[in-house]
Amino acid sequence: GDPHLAPGPEVPLPGLYGKEKRPDCPYVYVVRKDLDIYSQTLRKLFNESHGIFVGLQKDEKEKLGKSRTAQLVRVSKNYRSVIRASMEDSHQLASKFVCFPQVSTLSAMELIWNLCEIMFIEAAPAGSLLRHLLDWVRLHVCDVDNMLCDVLRSESPAKHKNFWDALTILVLQGRMDEARQLLSKEANTNPTSVGMCKILDELMKKMPVLCPSNTQTLTEMELKWQHWHEACERFLKDGTFASNPHMETLCKILVGDESAILEKKDLMTNWYHFLVTRLLYCHPTVKHVELHLYAQSSMDLFLGAESSPEPLDIILLAAFELDIHQVIKECSIALSNWWFVAHLTDLLDHCNLLQSHNLYFGSNMREYLLLEYASGLFSHHSLWQLAVDYFDHCPEFGRAYLEHHIERIPLDTEHKALKILRICEQRMMTEQVRSICKIMAMKAVRNNRLGSALSWSIRAKDAAFATLISDSNNMYTLMVRSDNNLPTYSAPSRFLKEYCERGSFSDLDLIDNLGPSMLLSDRLTFLGKYREFHRMYGEKRFCAAAKLLLTLMTARIAPCSFWMTLLTDALPLLEQKEVIFSAEQTYELMKCLEDVMAAESKNQKLQDDAETMKVEMLRIGLARNLARAIVKEGTLEES
Repeated sequence: GDPHLAPGPEVPLPGLYGKEKRPDCPYVYVVRKDLDIYSQTLRKLFNESHGIFVGLQKDEKEKLGKSRTAQLVRVSKNYRSVIRASMEDSHQLASKFVCFPQVSTLSAMELIWNLCEIMFIEAAPAGSLLRHLLDWVRLHVCDVDNMLCDVLRSESPAKHKNFWDALTILVLQGRMDEARQLLSKEANTNPTSVGMCKILDELMKKMPVLCPSNTQTLTEMELKWQHWHEACERFLKDGTFASNPHMETLCKILVGDESAILEKKDLMTNWYHFLVTRLLYCHPTVKHVELHLYAQSSMDLFLGAESSPEPLDIILLAAFELDIHQVIKECSIALSNWWFVAHLTDLLDHCNLLQSHNLYFGSNMREYLLLEYASGLFSHHSLWQLAVDYFDHCPEFGRAYLEHHIERIPLDTEHKALKILRICEQRMMTEQVRSICKIMAMKAVRNNRLGSALSWSIRAKDAAFATLISDSNNMYTLMVRSDNNLPTYSAPSRFLKEYCERGSFSDLDLIDNLGPSMLLSDRLTFLGKYREFHRMYGEKRFCAAAKLLLTLMTARIAPCSFWMTLLTDALPLLEQKEVIFSAEQTYELMKCLEDVMAAESKNQKLQDDAETMKVEMLRIGLARNLARAIVKEGTLEES
């Protein structure tokens, strides 16, 4: 009963979502994600148009004036060629499937874009404008070509049932050279109509046309056209074609008889074809600003009172009325995705045609539509990579949208994570870099890939997380054990087993190449130094190794919980034939051992037999080494 919950008007939602009513409840809608991004044909459209878009942003300030307009027209044609290529792919798929909706959608998109190119981007002057509109109609009304082929392939074209229809359509589209060639077939077949064919051929031949290569002015063109128009009217009034209704109809079309043209509405199939034909024979020098005067009336005359305009008709009418914003609005409602309005609006913005139109909530129309389009791409498993560049070229909200969406991409593989990470690093997105690295590090930890976990935490420059991963005896063992003869008394059994089986660890490369990353945390510093100790031992640099091992404890670099492991590592050095530790160093080791024992006693930690034996071995080794060191140092002093 709440009036605020009443459903709004029935309009299809554009862009990211589609909706359909639940049959059992008119107030509930089923909302689904945009299915267009999963269409193979449209994915090709999205991929190929991305390069055109990025190129346009880079070339933005390179040219000015006419050269800039020519450049923008080329960009527009590139977009249209991509649409047409996608349309051809859709036609091929449509031949395999009974229903393939993308065909009509792409066809409508190309039709609208082409008209917008003529009306807004190229903005051709009077005379040239009509020529562009004729090309537009010829490109998009293709039935006449198939009909013409059928007629010309027949044994006697002039007797073909569609001969006069084909000839009429050629005249309606202003294709006079082709119309004259077809008319000659009638003259060759029917001797009684030779005279009429010759006169009609002459009228078609002399019809004034403003060509790009022509140097004549618009006034001269209008004057010639007026003389030609009067000549057509004279032949019509004289009854020259009275004996042949088909030729008489063609002459009526040449003089711009709207009733005669409307009688052939079935051949034109749509109102905008009627509009262009009407302009061709009634107002050939029409200007942009005058088109709206004829567009609405042409649509009303063509459709009549029995039918109402379709969404496509409303969009084309808005374009003829030079109402850019209405075109964009209606396209947003009628089309099933944001691709069209986003790219068209961006191009029109580069033409400086949207500068005055800002949205009430902050962003301008160009940026808003690009953000919506790019947001839709992010829901696809591969197209999200295209969306990054679109966000990059949205100066106001692009970065915020990118940060929001990139954090929600599933990190399925390390390759994908690295790709996303590069994007974030290039854009100095520190928080996102840290978040991605943490996620990947935690995945590695869960999979017992501690080396990989540490690598990700280092890349994130996250000291706390690196310390958390490093502060594990598992990590210590994994990182530092190498191909040397050091004992591994305190190593956890699973890493000992791996070490015994392989003889080395692949993750050693990580700790060997820590470099400045070692300074990220105290634990990493310790790992690096501890690995260095084992390398020295393996190279039989015993004195340097002993000094470093002692420093790790006395300088408090090593965590106290790991001191027993370090003291155990000192045993082989204590048993060397040559005295490695000096008396002073031995005293330091003894103090460290007592500190460890005191800490264990304080924590009431019970020692097992192996631990007790290890302590005894350490004490014996330290005492023996102290005696040897004192004797050696005393002997040196006496000498």
